[in-house]
Amino acid sequence: MAKEIYLTGITTTGTPHIGNYVGAIRPSIAASMDADKKNYYFLADYHALAKNEDPDKISQSTLEIAAAWLALGMDTANSVFYRQSDIPEIPELTWILTSMTAKGLMNRAHSYKAAVQANIDGDNKDPDKGITMALYSYPVLMAADILMFKATKVPVGRDQKQHVEMARDIAQRFNHHYGDVLVLPEPLIDDHTAVLAGLDGRKMSKSYNNTIPLFAPEKQFRKLIMKIKTNSLEPGEPKDIEGSTLFDIYKAFATADETAAVAEQYAEGIAWGAMKQQLFEYINDHIGPARAEYDRLMSDPSIVEEELQKGALRARELASPYMDQIRSAIGIRRLG
Repeated sequence: MAKEIYLTGITTTGTPHIGNYVGAIRPSIAASMDADKKNYYFLADYHALAKNEDPDKISQSTLEIAAAWLALGMDTANSVFYRQSDIPEIPELTWILTSMTAKGLMNRAHSYKAAVQANIDGDNKDPDKGITMALYSYPVLMAADILMFKATKVPVGRDQKQHVEMARDIAQRFNHHYGDVLVLPEPLIDDHTAVLAGLDGRKMSKSYNNTIPLFAPEKQFRKLIMKIKTNSLEPGEPKDIEGSTLFDIYKAFATADETAAVAEQYAEGIAWGAMKQQLFEYINDHIGPARAEYDRLMSDPSIVEEELQKGALRARELASPYMDQIRSAIGIRRLG
């Protein structure tokens, strides 16, 4: 029986934070070591262009994300870890899929609809003001990312499910015209994935500027944890674990027994300062060894680049012949 093929993309638009770690990085790295799965992980640097990011930020983010995944133990022998822009077959497939994609399908993309609604809410006369074709059509690029490697399973959050469904729609339309060439993917949604709140109590996100960088220097890391918003309950007053950002972060890293012990401390009225110090020490110990490796990789980007080039070669071993098959199917062939 053929292995299931899993594919995960990471957009290069920020510094990895602890929310990324517990929600995506940690489970993905565990999966990379599973010999029963074939895993593809890629740095989605072309997708970053849709957000109009500063070029230097995209480059820095690419380095930080790659270094983080490698430092945390990504098994690059058992999985394929590559940079999207190193695979020329992906933009080529994007154009081919664009020729098959209905404009009405793109009109229904959540990201595009949200941008239009923001313009309407802002009383702009043009509902498409500021909306680039990259933002409008990036579900096609995402479909190419998925379909290029014959992915059968795509782990996504519930809010990203539509992108996989669109990839299926596009693939079905292609196959209807040209035969069963493209593999239809399925979204893989884990409702148990931890979603952490940030410094201000909202979902941890670079959009809110409320993140805790995973590999921040130790002093900065402690300072950020000390800034986490809490209520005004005094030491000795019992505290509720429900809705507590400190407790939720601790739980995301700790064992069940350790979590139960902290829940008991909450019931006994642990002081917020003491809880923050305890959280800092626990997570700092947890990520300390990986931080040292991350710092080493950041100080010598050539090591990271070498790993990505190795991954690109392995990725193109599949992409290049598959692209030949796709070209032949659509009539772009040698004439003799």
